[in-house]
Amino acid sequence: MKLIRLTYTKWYNILRNGLSQENPIAIAVLGICSALAVSNKVENALAMGFGVTFVIMASSLTVSAIRRFIPQRVRMITYMVIISTFVILVQQFLQAYFPSIAAALGAYVGLIITNCIVMGRSEAFAVKNPVKYSLLDGFANGLGYTYVLVVVAVIRELLAFGTLLNIQVLPTSFETWTSMAMAPGGFFILGILIWIIRELTHNYEMQEG
Repeated sequence: MKLIRLTYTKWYNILRNGLSQENPIAIAVLGICSALAVSNKVENALAMGFGVTFVIMASSLTVSAIRRFIPQRVRMITYMVIISTFVILVQQFLQAYFPSIAAALGAYVGLIITNCIVMGRSEAFAVKNPVKYSLLDGFANGLGYTYVLVVVAVIRELLAFGTLLNIQVLPTSFETWTSMAMAPGGFFILGILIWIIRELTHNYEMQEG
């Protein structure tokens, strides 16, 4: 019974950390560039979020499974090879089945390779933990990244285009905010969302002195 309770606590803590306490965007402030670039429409945010989640989970699983065979001196190169393989799969999938979204995301899909969230989870967690926990950690961090992207995208798409998933929601008479379609608008919304999440999780930057 005690072992089951400890396992449950471990799983709960991993999920909580990825979604809120150590959210990759709101708390760790990682992946900001892609968050600003692709969150102008909900479909783009979903595609990028699911792509990043898949890459984190698949790369974390792989790194965890072979962690005892990865030489310490070449571990970063090994991570890059593993991550780039799964990024190529995501890129090919989007180009084959969702060409319009792939075109809208452009180079940002390929740049998942350099996303600090993916590399960070491999180095900070997957290489030190069993497969089951690494897979859950990848899912939690990917979902934490995705929901922040989607919330920002919902607000931006509504204000910039009056639509959600390209479906007209606001009246055609609504005066759209052009700034919300651009990166500065995304930065403003993202900043407010980060503040809200940090307030809710009581995660503040401590000032020295």
